[in-house]
Amino acid sequence: MSTATPADWRTRPTPKTAEEWIARAAEVAAVLATDAVERDRAGATPYAEVRLLKDSGLVTLLGPVEHGGAGQDWPTAYRVVREVAKADGSIGQLLGYHYLWNWAARLVGTREQWEHVEAEAARNRWFFGGAVNPRDKDVVVTEDGDDLVFTGRKSFSTGGKVSDVTVLEGVFEGTDKHVFAIVPSDSEGLTFHDDWDNIGQRLTESGSVTIDGVRTPWSSAAGYVGKEFQPRVYNTLNVPTIQLVFVNFYLGIAAGALETAAAYTRTKARSWLHGGYERAVDEPYVIDTYGDLTAKLWAVEAFADAVAAEGQKLHDDPDAVTEQARGEFEVRVAAVKARATDVALEVTNRIFEVTGARSTTTAEGLDRFWRNVRTHTLHDPVAYKRREVGRWVLEGELPEPTWYS
Repeated sequence: MSTATPADWRTRPTPKTAEEWIARAAEVAAVLATDAVERDRAGATPYAEVRLLKDSGLVTLLGPVEHGGAGQDWPTAYRVVREVAKADGSIGQLLGYHYLWNWAARLVGTREQWEHVEAEAARNRWFFGGAVNPRDKDVVVTEDGDDLVFTGRKSFSTGGKVSDVTVLEGVFEGTDKHVFAIVPSDSEGLTFHDDWDNIGQRLTESGSVTIDGVRTPWSSAAGYVGKEFQPRVYNTLNVPTIQLVFVNFYLGIAAGALETAAAYTRTKARSWLHGGYERAVDEPYVIDTYGDLTAKLWAVEAFADAVAAEGQKLHDDPDAVTEQARGEFEVRVAAVKARATDVALEVTNRIFEVTGARSTTTAEGLDRFWRNVRTHTLHDPVAYKRREVGRWVLEGELPEPTWYS
């Protein structure tokens, strides 16, 4: 990958506003776009891509300003993810998951814990991964003196070998008490496997991980005081927050597909020989399709931005979050997740109708957009998102907080 060097970024002014950070993300996307097709085909571990995210400052977007972070909010983070995903859906996902796991200490930890984690993460530009997959058997956590010991296996651990730290989640042996802890990714007993071999999102390092007696101090158990967890309703915002991450890299991938297809139509597509037009861009069916897909995408982007703004109000005052507010927010997130899924799949599929048969060559790589969206939108069934909305409309029923709602 042809990337800007750290010196290139250091000699330029650091972005200050949300708009400037979104512009920085667009610059990063422009770098990623130069060889996105080749990198997707190679499927190599994205060390250079993560270095680009670090050098550009995007990894510390949510970090405290006093420790080198940008001090931005979640709506800006979602927009940054969307921009990066336009060029490379895998790197957009990696960045979005990084933001989520960087926030995990604030989600469930004590003030002392999250202030420490966020300061260290910003100062050292940590890149976060997470070994948290609720469909697998729980990782078992045991005590050994002042340490906790995690043992188990997870099928997916996005970030894997490119992460500096990994969020572990497990259950205390013989109980139903869950515990989160952040450990160095090179911890003894933590082994990331090179077995991520899916049709899309190929560079997300989402393979399995073995957790064989990984030790961490009791003090790193997020949210525990005196070995007892201190619950808040805010702890349950993990699902709507990450679902909005999904929404935004789906929309980014769709926007990237539409932009790439439009460039192909303008420069390479041939008009239909029986259509009566010399240029593909003059064909009414082509014009209509681009207009239709763009309108649908713009509508969901606006919806996503509105829901992100609603969520930020909850993040601004964590202790004030009620079950009612959390539930109503999850309904809104479920609705935009459903629409983003449908529109992203439609856009990435229908672009071929306006680019033509020659655009299916592997050299163009237009298929990567659909493969990426199709792969990740299977994360959890979208029908259950529509169900959350429907039950709320018909019965006023709020979703119960689970790993997926």
